Amino acid sequence: MQLPDMNLLIALDALLDEGSVVGAARRMNLSPAAMSRTLTRIREAIGDPILVRAGRGLVPTPKALELRDQVRDLVEQAAQLFHSARVVDLGSLRRRFSIRANDFFVGVYGGKLFDSMERQAPHCELRFVPEGDGDDEALREGRIDLNVSNNRPLMPEVKVQNLFSTQFIGLVREDHPLLDEEITAARFASFSHISVSRRGIARGPIDAALDELGLERRVAVIAPSFHAAMFALPDSDLILPVPRETLLSVRRLGLKLRSFTLPVPLPTIVLSQAWHPRFDNDPAHRWLRETVKHCCDQTWLAAQSN
Repeated sequence: MQLPDMNLLIALDALLDEGSVVGAARRMNLSPAAMSRTLTRIREAIGDPILVRAGRGLVPTPKALELRDQVRDLVEQAAQLFHSARVVDLGSLRRRFSIRANDFFVGVYGGKLFDSMERQAPHCELRFVPEGDGDDEALREGRIDLNVSNNRPLMPEVKVQNLFSTQFIGLVREDHPLLDEEITAARFASFSHISVSRRGIARGPIDAALDELGLERRVAVIAPSFHAAMFALPDSDLILPVPRETLLSVRRLGLKLRSFTLPVPLPTIVLSQAWHPRFDNDPAHRWLRETVKHCCDQTWLAAQSN
């Protein structure tokens, strides 16, 4: 059996509600001529004029009046059917969300994300996946839900939303000799540094900035994560550059560390979350993205006030 064009049902509902071709056209974002042609198709499908001329306006036929409530009910049922796919009962949802991020993000934002999930989606599980050495197709293959990074994904179809921007600052122990005098680029470079790199890379933007000034630093330690590197500071004269928001972790842990503004210009770091478009309209995934963004917004504001 050939099904009728369901768009005609929506158009019929608009026509009966507006009592006007122009009004129905405006509601459906069509031209009056297009709506007039649609009315002709409706008349042919139903076998009734539906709307007839009465003076300068149009009035419904008895058949149209008979159909009006039925048509409205069908359109509303269809709307509820499609709307139900856009909502989710978080209280009963059981799902594991996998987020790939570095330890800085997990340490600063992981607790807030868990708290939001515990309150809103208590049966869900939050799984953090460590960053890899490259694009391993995890988003495309659905092995992770979100990739949080300052690097844009290589896949062109992936959706991206900026979360926040940040600057690097320096961390040292409380009584570090660097703090005894003005922190110049030369004094900054004279102490040994920690470089954070999961791939074991020592050089980065700081070295490029020092090169411009004719200076060079010594990277004495290469650590795989920011939080691991922080615990090496209280017992050494090492300097550790970190994202500004790391100070929130330092204060929570009660570490006796001091921060300072880096004496070399560095580019702003923009952190973003990326996901595959297959999850674009998934209501649970949308809730995850919105929750991540909200947690980042709140933490960014807290970091700026400190």
